Amino acid sequence: MGAPQKAEVPTWTEVCALDEILPDTGVCVLAGGQQVAVFRIGDGEQVHAIDNRDPFSGANVLSRGLVCSLAGRVCVASPIYKQHFDLQTGLCLEDETQSVRAHEAFVVEGRVCVVVS
Repeated sequence: MGAPQKAEVPTWTEVCALDEILPDTGVCVLAGGQQVAVFRIGDGEQVHAIDNRDPFSGANVLSRGLVCSLAGRVCVASPIYKQHFDLQTGLCLEDETQSVRAHEAFVVEGRVCVVVS
């Protein structure tokens, strides 16, 4: 029997100050060597993070999309073809065969942190 495998502990990256994200908008950040779209919901500390690349257009634009609520889900509408992506799961609401990765995001002492797996 071999040695037990170490459980991989996810690492987080501090990406920006919370007040650098206007309420109900997104910003593009670099985390884990990739573009991530980080969204602030309302004027509190609720944040979400998804991949910035729109799978339909191939462009890195989701951070510039419109934050909205659709079918009880907090979403972003892509600025190119207007598909909606659930900010908690990354699932495309118009085409469930498409999605983007959702990443854990949280705020610590006014700084936004993202876990990229």
